[in-house]
Amino acid sequence: MKNIKFISAADAVKVIKSNDRIHLHSVAVTPHPLINAMVERGKNKEFRNVRVQHIHTEGPAPYADPELEGIFQLESFFVGGNVRKQTQAGYADYIPVFLQETQRLIREGYLKVNVTMIQVCPPDKHGYVSLGTSVDATLAAIEKSDTVIAIVNPNVPRAFGDAMVHINDIDLFVEDDSPLYAPAPGSISEIDRKIGRYVAELVEDGATLQMGIGAIPNAVLSMLGNHKDLGVHSEMFADGILPLVDKGVVNGRNKKIDKGKMVATFLMGSTGLYDFIDDNPGVLMQDVKYTNRVSIIAKNPKVTAINSALQIDITGQVCADSIGTTHYSGVGGQIDFLRGASLSKGGKPIIAIPSVTAKGVSKIAPTLLLGAGVVSTRANIHWVVTEYGAVNLYGRSMQDRAKLLTSIAHPDHQESLDKAAFERFGPHFHYVWDEE
Repeated sequence: MKNIKFISAADAVKVIKSNDRIHLHSVAVTPHPLINAMVERGKNKEFRNVRVQHIHTEGPAPYADPELEGIFQLESFFVGGNVRKQTQAGYADYIPVFLQETQRLIREGYLKVNVTMIQVCPPDKHGYVSLGTSVDATLAAIEKSDTVIAIVNPNVPRAFGDAMVHINDIDLFVEDDSPLYAPAPGSISEIDRKIGRYVAELVEDGATLQMGIGAIPNAVLSMLGNHKDLGVHSEMFADGILPLVDKGVVNGRNKKIDKGKMVATFLMGSTGLYDFIDDNPGVLMQDVKYTNRVSIIAKNPKVTAINSALQIDITGQVCADSIGTTHYSGVGGQIDFLRGASLSKGGKPIIAIPSVTAKGVSKIAPTLLLGAGVVSTRANIHWVVTEYGAVNLYGRSMQDRAKLLTSIAHPDHQESLDKAAFERFGPHFHYVWDEE
């Protein structure tokens, strides 16, 4: 490729030195050849105290292995499955931050980045490459780091928007043609379908959607085939949206900003999804400071934000990042979109969860587990959906909330939740219940 000199991954990572902070590109474009070369240097004890930073990576994360303690220290903005055990054991760590502000930590110098490692598509005739499936906070890291190392990979889609970066902003280049991470879609259970049906009933024609990946979002999307003029402004989207695009249901016609465009900051899905965004002017991959900024989200009408949780108490406090004191995931963009949807004209912030865990424990609880992180306060919560129904807590009193949430809890747990509410609020609680 013209004007590019390629070197090996082993040579590229020689720029890393002790006490550096390394930013890794996220999700499907996790730069594994560079990671492996970096870890090999670490195993050879060529440096110490190297901090590794990322939102979320897919695939192996050897820099978080306990045997490399003292050589690497992971500080992730979101705890994924590949580093969860290491984080819970204390060998890796987590930085609590709203997803929208991950880029701010970098741009404003709270986290000094020395080396950024990314994957990009081959350059076009103007010298531009694309960050493909993930812009997130990586664009900020490219702007602020001392050295940028890029793997040029023809499997990275050429996505538009903030994903476009000029080769002059990259210092070192490595070639690779490994396929991007493309997980097999999970199955949709009957419980997921019931939840999806209730959520789909809340989605109005002309709504702007935000949803993540997984069985519940896919179940919701599968039930929107008869809707009209839906738009997408989300931190991410996955394969479930593609049939709706094909049918013309998702067209962005009703959006007030980025009309006709699907907006996201990262993606994860099949190779078909990556092919869909390749050279597609209908998709804008944007900086997370744009996709997740509350004031931007709120500009579109009928923003319908669908998020999940690990636990919710009977007053509406939502825990989404830990199980008690055991850390599980992260703050992510939940608050960004709950607030944005709340301020959107006709918007609907939604928390959608199964009523019980896989072990039969109620996700609606009298109180959150000791040490649980309150990601979304009770004042942020509007709609809550389980397979037993949908209730709107917005503007409702504490006692009303307890009654409403109990009504959509699993029947096996409703009596104990009712008793807990009676003990919390006193005999007046049942009096008001009977009046209704």
